[in-house]
Amino acid sequence: MPLLILVVDDNVGIRLAIGDYLELSGYSVIMAEDGQEALSLLKTYHPHLMVADIKMPRKDGYELVKQVRQRPEFRLLPVIFLTERSSTEERIRGYQVGCDLYLPKPFEMEELGAVIRNLLERSQIVQSELRFSSGDHDPSESSSSPPEKGKSPSESPPAPKAMEIELTQREQQVLELLIKGLSNIEIGQTLHLSPRTIEKYVSSLLRKTETNNRAELVRFAFQHHLVS
Repeated sequence: MPLLILVVDDNVGIRLAIGDYLELSGYSVIMAEDGQEALSLLKTYHPHLMVADIKMPRKDGYELVKQVRQRPEFRLLPVIFLTERSSTEERIRGYQVGCDLYLPKPFEMEELGAVIRNLLERSQIVQSELRFSSGDHDPSESSSSPPEKGKSPSESPPAPKAMEIELTQREQQVLELLIKGLSNIEIGQTLHLSPRTIEKYVSSLLRKTETNNRAELVRFAFQHHLVS
């Protein structure tokens, strides 16, 4: 299922342009014309990321993000401010209320797309790590299940063996940096390689672990002790 993005802007032209671009990029999009409507949509749909203007009627972007961050379920929601207000004071206020990135208008759609991909990748990795550390498991594996024949109820099933996957030294380096939440560009800068080369290593890791995205790869790496 595509990741869901909430776009909030009182300018219908900008709102639709961003929405069309994101949908063509493979995302699902919902839109609001002010902060009040955005809060209602957040509660209903729980999007994966929000792009918001600051100057809007009824409830502006600052108040919107401030109220969003007061809700535990939205404290990790990536938020991007798009606005004509580009002074240092305005940017500082934006970061203080809880936005992740401040992109002044006018902006290039390609830059917005790159920023969104980066924030979503990091968010998905963080969410995956939190689920893993909290011990989420399949309800069908509940301890209330009857014991297997020939075993006493007190016996625990053997711990899963670490899967033997051969990684090259470079793949191991990329995996360890990826788990820290670094983007392809940041990994490339650390290892002195191009982002395209890093993308090839990530694709190789996904193929070897039979995972579909970075979040699954991170969880797999922890579960099978591919990283220390």
